[in-house]
Amino acid sequence: MDCSARDRDILAVNQAMLESVVRGDWDTYASFCADDLSCFEAETNGVLAEGLPFHRYYFALPADGESAPAPVNVSMARPHLRWLAEDAVVVSYTRLTQRLANGAPITASCTETRIWQRQQGGWQQVHVHRS
Repeated sequence: MDCSARDRDILAVNQAMLESVVRGDWDTYASFCADDLSCFEAETNGVLAEGLPFHRYYFALPADGESAPAPVNVSMARPHLRWLAEDAVVVSYTRLTQRLANGAPITASCTETRIWQRQQGGWQQVHVHRS
């Protein structure tokens, strides 16, 4: 994929957001989100969820205190960008998540579309669709 500087910038923002998810870093994740973020995800059971409390719940779940966290790697395969304006872009890709399960490496995938809008001096995701 030929990338312009603005493409690389928004892909770096999206990657940083994904990494905040796998680290369970709520503060960083929330900083990437508009307060009125909307989403369709497997966890919403086909219902449009709006606002950050839906997402906060998953970050607040207790961690397994008996074992050290397993390393997780998250990446975007074949990202596609559609710029709607200088301050709005649709980013679509296959999300690959690599981790250990019972000591064996596994890779899970899902497809994601995220709409980013420049607001309040920075990029914020305003809608997510994950399948």
